[in-house]
Amino acid sequence: MKRILWVLGAAFALLVASGAGAFFWIEQQARTAAAPPGADVVEFTVPKGTSGRGLGTLLESQGLIRDARVWRWHLYRRGSFAPKAGRHEVSASMTLAELATELEGNPIPEDVPFVVVEGWRLRDTDAALVAAGFIKPGAYIAAASKPKNFTAPFPLPTTGTLEGYLYPETYGVIPGKFDVEALIQRQLDAFAQRFYAPNRDAITKSGRTLHEVVVMASMLEREEPLPDQRPLVAGILWKRVDKGFPLGVDATSRYELAQWNDRVAFLKRLRDPQDPYNTRHKKGLPPGPIGAPTVASLQAAMSPKPSEYWYYLHDAQRILRPSRNAEEHEALRRKYNVY
Repeated sequence: MKRILWVLGAAFALLVASGAGAFFWIEQQARTAAAPPGADVVEFTVPKGTSGRGLGTLLESQGLIRDARVWRWHLYRRGSFAPKAGRHEVSASMTLAELATELEGNPIPEDVPFVVVEGWRLRDTDAALVAAGFIKPGAYIAAASKPKNFTAPFPLPTTGTLEGYLYPETYGVIPGKFDVEALIQRQLDAFAQRFYAPNRDAITKSGRTLHEVVVMASMLEREEPLPDQRPLVAGILWKRVDKGFPLGVDATSRYELAQWNDRVAFLKRLRDPQDPYNTRHKKGLPPGPIGAPTVASLQAAMSPKPSEYWYYLHDAQRILRPSRNAEEHEALRRKYNVY
C-alpha cells in the first residue's frame, strides 16, 4: 500500500512539475517576440468582425508571432481584448502584449483621393491642395522648384521647376500626414512607370530630347481634346518647329495667367510680342512645359503622325479642322468664325 501511495505521489509531483514547466514555458513564449529588435514595421489589417482569437492565425501567417496557440493563451491571461478594424503598424519585434495593445489602438487613417487633373499647371495643383487643407499657399510650387531634392531614372531639369514631369492622376493621401515632397516624388515615379520606362528606347529614336517631348506633350494636352487626334496635331507642330515657323498655340499665352480662363488677361498676352510664351510671335518651342501631360499626349509628341497639313483650328464643337496652306486656313477661319 505504501508503495502504491509513493508511486501516486511521485506521479502527482511529476504532473505538477510538468504543468509548472509548461506554464513557465508558455509565459516565456508570450513575453518573447517573434524577431529580434529592429524588425521592419509593416501594416497589419484587422478585418471587420474578426475575433481576437481568430487574429492569431493571421498574425502567425504573416510572421508577426510564432504560435497562434500562445497568442490565444495570452488573450486568456489578458482578459478583455477589443481590436479595432483597420490597418495597424506593427513589427515582429513586438511582444504579444505590445501587439495586443497596438491592435486595440486607433488604426491608420484611410487614404482619401486627391486628383491632379490632366493639363494642370503647378499653380493649379498648389491651389487644389490648399483648398483641400493639405498645404499652405505656395508650398507645392516651392517644393517643385527644387528638382535636386528628388530622384528619377530620367534627367530632371537642372534649373526652373518640375513642370510637366509631375504625372496627373488620382493619388491616395492621408489627412494629417500629408507630405508635399512625398507627393511630388510619387508623381515623378508615376511619370517614370507610365511613360519613361516603357518608352525609353522610342524616345531616343524619336530624335527629340525627353524635355522637348514633354514641352510638346504639354501643349497637345491643352490643344487637342481628343487623344486620337493628338498625333496629327503633333506632326503639324513639329513640322512648324523644324521649319522655323511660329507655332501659334494660344494655350501657351495662358500659362502664366493667375486664372487660366481669364479672357481679358489672355487677350492682352496675345498682343504682347515680348511675352516668351507667345507662340504667335516667338518661333520654336515655348520656354518650358505649360502643364502636366498624360501618356496619350506624351506618346503623340514622341510619335507624331506625318501629314500634308501645316495649320489647324477647332470649330465651335471643338472638331479639328486641319489645312494645307495659309489660304485654306483663312478660309476655315471665316467659315467657322475662329479668330
